[in-house]
Amino acid sequence: MSEGDRSIRAAVLTVSDRCSRGAATDTSGPALAHMLRASLSADVVQTRCLPDEHDQLAACFLDWSSPAHRIDLIVSTGGTGLAPRDVTPEAARSVIEREHPGLMELARLRCMARTPRTFLSRGVAGTIGRTLILTLPGSLKGSTENLEALLDILPHAIETLRGEVQDDGRPDATPEGGKVIRHDT
Repeated sequence: MSEGDRSIRAAVLTVSDRCSRGAATDTSGPALAHMLRASLSADVVQTRCLPDEHDQLAACFLDWSSPAHRIDLIVSTGGTGLAPRDVTPEAARSVIEREHPGLMELARLRCMARTPRTFLSRGVAGTIGRTLILTLPGSLKGSTENLEALLDILPHAIETLRGEVQDDGRPDATPEGGKVIRHDT
């Protein structure tokens, strides 16, 4: 975000049966929260750890995306693999209003050089109202690499979702309520 813009309000959801029971320590959630603060100057306003339960996950995504919370970005970690209890993508899809497959496709493409296992993640992205949701892998390495792969475009995505970007490059655009983004040709 540029100087003077409202900072990104973010939330981090860890999806893990073991962590939610206290049988394991969550390392991915805190690492993602740290990355959001350090790289995007985000204000991480909510964190939670839930078991791999479809209804609980969907309810959390809906709650955090309500206008009252003013959360711009929800990042979840876990439950995106092939294990029978991995249901985060299904829970997210059940409440997402507009899916945005390109974001997770970009993350997987950018992470491919490090490991082809990035394609085992079934993570999805989309929006509910003005909140962007990213569902990332559960491992510390997978979640942080996937988020890192998107850090350069997240500020513009959030500004656009907020309605702060009026136009994205038409030569005759003039700012009326938002900012005009000019692209080099």
